[in-house]
Amino acid sequence: MVRNLKPQEVFAQRLKELREENQLTQEQLADQISTSKQVISRYEKNQREPGINIVAKIADFFQVSIDYLAGKINHK
Repeated sequence: MVRNLKPQEVFAQRLKELREENQLTQEQLADQISTSKQVISRYEKNQREPGINIVAKIADFFQVSIDYLAGKINHK
């Protein structure tokens, strides 16, 4: 569990880490989950919270759990 961070802050951090680990641009990720580059940018900056459907799409795309994205667990 990630300490001292809210779930949306952990989500923002982990989304960016996963995207960069997979060598994707924000635009490439946006295309994969049917959204815009601007939305991905806002998620990564913790300026917008995704709905559960988007979180599920991101988890499926990166093959991680929703709990991992939310910071409830540390293993992917």
